[in-house]
Amino acid sequence: MSDSFDLDWAGLRRIPQQARSRERLLQVLAAADRILVSEGPAMLTTTRVAAEAGVSVASLYQYLPDRDAIIETLAETYLHRLETRMRLLLELSGRRTWSDPVGILFDTFVDAYRVEDGFRALWFSRSLTEATQAVDREHKLRMTRMLRSILTAQGIADSPRLEVVTRAAHLVADTMLQEAFRSDPDGDAALIDEAKTILRGYLREYLATAEF
Repeated sequence: MSDSFDLDWAGLRRIPQQARSRERLLQVLAAADRILVSEGPAMLTTTRVAAEAGVSVASLYQYLPDRDAIIETLAETYLHRLETRMRLLLELSGRRTWSDPVGILFDTFVDAYRVEDGFRALWFSRSLTEATQAVDREHKLRMTRMLRSILTAQGIADSPRLEVVTRAAHLVADTMLQEAFRSDPDGDAALIDEAKTILRGYLREYLATAEF
Protein backbone atom coordinates (compact mmCIF):
# COMPACT_ATOMS: atom_id res chain seq x y z
CA MET A 1 0.00 0.00 0.00
CA SER A 2 1.33 3.43 -0.92
CA ASP A 3 1.14 6.09 1.78
CA SER A 4 2.64 8.98 -0.19
CA PHE A 5 0.48 12.08 -0.30
CA ASP A 6 1.18 15.27 -2.23
CA LEU A 7 -0.74 18.09 -0.59
CA ASP A 8 -0.28 20.38 -3.58
CA TRP A 9 -2.35 17.95 -5.66
CA ALA A 10 -4.75 16.69 -3.03
CA GLY A 11 -7.78 18.78 -3.93
CA LEU A 12 -7.76 20.53 -0.56
CA ARG A 13 -9.67 23.76 -0.02
CA ARG A 14 -6.93 25.00 2.28
CA ILE A 15 -3.34 23.78 2.25
CA PRO A 16 -1.33 24.48 5.41
CA GLN A 17 1.88 26.40 4.93
CA GLN A 18 3.66 25.56 8.18
CA ALA A 19 5.72 22.37 8.09
CA ARG A 20 4.18 21.07 11.33
CA SER A 21 0.63 21.55 10.04
CA ARG A 22 1.48 19.89 6.73
CA GLU A 23 2.94 16.91 8.55
CA ARG A 24 -0.20 16.64 10.66
CA LEU A 25 -2.40 16.69 7.57
CA LEU A 26 -0.25 14.05 5.86
CA GLN A 27 -0.68 11.99 9.01
CA VAL A 28 -4.47 12.40 8.74
CA LEU A 29 -4.56 11.36 5.08
CA ALA A 30 -2.40 8.31 5.76
CA ALA A 31 -4.77 7.36 8.59
CA ALA A 32 -7.80 7.77 6.32
CA ASP A 33 -6.11 5.58 3.71
CA ARG A 34 -5.48 2.86 6.30
CA ILE A 35 -9.09 2.95 7.49
CA LEU A 36 -10.38 2.82 3.92
CA VAL A 37 -8.32 -0.29 3.17
CA SER A 38 -8.81 -2.17 6.44
CA GLU A 39 -12.34 -1.15 7.47
CA GLY A 40 -14.02 0.16 4.32
CA PRO A 41 -15.43 3.52 3.18
CA ALA A 42 -18.31 3.43 5.66
CA MET A 43 -15.82 4.02 8.48
CA LEU A 44 -14.37 7.18 6.95
CA THR A 45 -15.99 9.49 9.47
CA THR A 46 -14.24 12.56 10.82
CA THR A 47 -14.33 11.09 14.32
CA ARG A 48 -12.82 7.76 13.27
CA VAL A 49 -10.14 9.34 11.08
CA ALA A 50 -9.15 11.83 13.78
CA ALA A 51 -8.83 9.02 16.34
CA GLU A 52 -6.72 6.90 13.98
CA ALA A 53 -4.47 9.86 13.19
CA GLY A 54 -4.12 10.87 16.84
CA VAL A 55 -5.41 14.41 16.30
CA SER A 56 -8.42 16.31 17.56
CA VAL A 57 -11.58 16.49 15.49
CA ALA A 58 -11.25 20.28 15.58
CA SER A 59 -7.83 20.04 13.90
CA LEU A 60 -9.24 17.75 11.24
CA TYR A 61 -12.12 20.14 10.51
CA GLN A 62 -9.68 22.84 9.43
CA TYR A 63 -8.94 20.95 6.24
CA LEU A 64 -11.40 18.05 5.98
CA PRO A 65 -14.72 19.25 7.39
CA ASP A 66 -16.80 16.16 6.62
CA ARG A 67 -16.80 12.62 5.24
CA ASP A 68 -17.25 13.80 1.65
CA ALA A 69 -14.16 15.99 1.92
CA ILE A 70 -12.13 13.01 3.15
CA ILE A 71 -13.34 10.81 0.28
CA GLU A 72 -12.81 13.50 -2.33
CA THR A 73 -9.30 14.30 -1.13
CA LEU A 74 -8.28 10.64 -1.12
CA ALA A 75 -9.82 10.13 -4.56
CA GLU A 76 -8.01 13.09 -6.09
CA THR A 77 -4.76 11.89 -4.57
CA TYR A 78 -5.16 8.40 -6.05
CA LEU A 79 -6.04 9.82 -9.47
CA HIS A 80 -3.05 12.14 -9.35
CA ARG A 81 -0.78 9.15 -8.74
CA LEU A 82 -2.17 7.45 -11.85
CA GLU A 83 -1.62 10.59 -13.89
CA THR A 84 1.94 10.83 -12.59
CA ARG A 85 2.59 7.35 -13.96
CA MET A 86 1.15 8.37 -17.32
CA ARG A 87 3.29 11.51 -17.40
CA LEU A 88 6.39 9.41 -16.78
CA LEU A 89 5.41 7.12 -19.66
CA LEU A 90 4.90 10.18 -21.86
CA GLU A 91 8.39 11.38 -20.99
CA LEU A 92 9.90 7.96 -21.70
CA SER A 93 7.97 7.44 -24.93
CA GLY A 94 9.94 10.13 -26.72
CA ARG A 95 13.30 8.53 -25.92
CA ARG A 96 12.95 5.14 -27.60
CA THR A 97 10.54 3.13 -29.73
CA TRP A 98 8.65 0.42 -27.88
CA SER A 99 8.06 -2.89 -29.63
CA ASP A 100 4.85 -3.38 -27.64
CA PRO A 101 3.41 -0.03 -26.50
CA VAL A 102 0.13 -1.64 -25.42
CA GLY A 103 1.96 -4.09 -23.16
CA ILE A 104 4.13 -1.39 -21.58
CA LEU A 105 1.18 0.92 -20.96
CA PHE A 106 -1.16 -1.74 -19.64
CA ASP A 107 1.43 -3.42 -17.41
CA THR A 108 2.31 -0.06 -15.86
CA PHE A 109 -1.26 0.35 -14.66
CA VAL A 110 -1.56 -3.28 -13.63
CA ASP A 111 1.34 -2.51 -11.26
CA ALA A 112 -0.45 0.65 -10.09
CA TYR A 113 -3.61 -1.27 -9.25
CA ARG A 114 -1.59 -3.82 -7.28
CA VAL A 115 -0.08 -1.22 -4.95
CA GLU A 116 -3.01 1.22 -4.71
CA ASP A 117 -5.12 -0.62 -2.13
CA GLY A 118 -6.99 2.55 -1.20
CA PHE A 119 -7.89 3.32 -4.78
CA ARG A 120 -9.34 -0.16 -5.25
CA ALA A 121 -11.24 -0.01 -1.98
CA LEU A 122 -12.82 3.33 -2.87
CA TRP A 123 -13.58 2.72 -6.54
CA PHE A 124 -15.08 -0.69 -5.93
CA SER A 125 -17.45 0.71 -3.31
CA ARG A 126 -20.57 2.83 -3.70
CA SER A 127 -19.03 5.77 -1.86
CA LEU A 128 -17.92 8.05 -4.69
CA THR A 129 -19.50 11.47 -4.33
CA GLU A 130 -20.87 13.44 -7.27
CA ALA A 131 -17.87 15.75 -7.02
CA THR A 132 -15.51 12.79 -7.16
CA GLN A 133 -17.27 11.35 -10.18
CA ALA A 134 -16.89 14.72 -11.94
CA VAL A 135 -13.18 14.77 -11.06
CA ASP A 136 -12.85 11.24 -12.42
CA ARG A 137 -14.37 12.29 -15.74
CA GLU A 138 -11.82 15.09 -16.04
CA HIS A 139 -9.09 12.65 -15.07
CA LYS A 140 -10.10 10.30 -17.88
CA LEU A 141 -9.89 13.14 -20.41
CA ARG A 142 -6.39 14.05 -19.25
CA MET A 143 -5.32 10.42 -19.41
CA THR A 144 -6.73 10.17 -22.93
CA ARG A 145 -4.82 13.24 -24.09
CA MET A 146 -1.57 11.87 -22.66
CA LEU A 147 -2.22 8.49 -24.27
CA ARG A 148 -2.64 10.16 -27.65
CA SER A 149 0.64 12.03 -27.14
CA ILE A 150 2.40 8.80 -26.19
CA LEU A 151 1.21 7.02 -29.33
CA THR A 152 2.28 9.86 -31.60
CA ALA A 153 5.65 10.00 -29.82
CA GLN A 154 5.98 6.32 -30.69
CA GLY A 155 5.66 7.17 -34.36
CA ILE A 156 1.96 6.43 -34.77
CA ALA A 157 0.60 9.03 -37.16
CA ASP A 158 -2.00 11.38 -35.75
CA SER A 159 -5.43 11.77 -37.31
CA PRO A 160 -8.84 13.12 -36.32
CA ARG A 161 -9.93 9.58 -35.47
CA LEU A 162 -7.04 9.03 -33.04
CA GLU A 163 -8.73 11.25 -30.46
CA VAL A 164 -11.71 8.90 -30.39
CA VAL A 165 -9.54 5.79 -30.58
CA THR A 166 -7.47 6.79 -27.56
CA ARG A 167 -10.56 7.69 -25.57
CA ALA A 168 -12.17 4.34 -26.39
CA ALA A 169 -8.95 2.45 -25.66
CA HIS A 170 -8.57 4.12 -22.27
CA LEU A 171 -12.18 3.36 -21.34
CA VAL A 172 -11.76 -0.29 -22.34
CA ALA A 173 -8.49 -0.56 -20.42
CA ASP A 174 -9.94 1.14 -17.33
CA THR A 175 -13.03 -1.06 -17.30
CA MET A 176 -11.11 -4.30 -17.78
CA LEU A 177 -8.49 -3.35 -15.19
CA GLN A 178 -11.18 -2.71 -12.61
CA GLU A 179 -12.87 -5.99 -13.41
CA ALA A 180 -9.57 -7.88 -13.23
CA PHE A 181 -8.90 -6.49 -9.74
CA ARG A 182 -12.42 -6.47 -8.37
CA SER A 183 -12.09 -9.86 -6.69
CA ASP A 184 -8.34 -10.48 -6.90
CA PRO A 185 -5.85 -7.97 -5.40
CA ASP A 186 -3.18 -9.32 -7.76
CA GLY A 187 -5.45 -9.07 -10.79
CA ASP A 188 -7.03 -11.84 -12.84
CA ALA A 189 -4.07 -12.83 -15.07
CA ALA A 190 -6.23 -14.35 -17.79
CA LEU A 191 -8.44 -11.26 -18.02
CA ILE A 192 -5.38 -8.99 -18.09
CA ASP A 193 -3.91 -10.98 -20.99
CA GLU A 194 -7.19 -10.82 -22.90
CA ALA A 195 -7.42 -7.07 -22.35
CA LYS A 196 -3.98 -6.60 -23.91
CA THR A 197 -4.97 -8.82 -26.82
CA ILE A 198 -8.07 -6.70 -27.44
CA LEU A 199 -6.16 -3.43 -27.28
CA ARG A 200 -3.34 -4.66 -29.53
CA GLY A 201 -5.91 -5.70 -32.10
CA TYR A 202 -7.63 -2.33 -31.85
CA LEU A 203 -4.35 -0.52 -32.45
CA ARG A 204 -3.54 -2.72 -35.45
CA GLU A 205 -6.98 -2.03 -36.89
CA TYR A 206 -6.45 1.70 -36.50
CA LEU A 207 -3.08 1.56 -38.22
CA ALA A 208 -4.50 -0.50 -41.08
CA THR A 209 -7.57 1.59 -41.77
CA ALA A 210 -6.86 5.15 -40.69
CA GLU A 211 -6.80 7.85 -43.34
CA PHE A 212 -3.88 10.17 -42.67
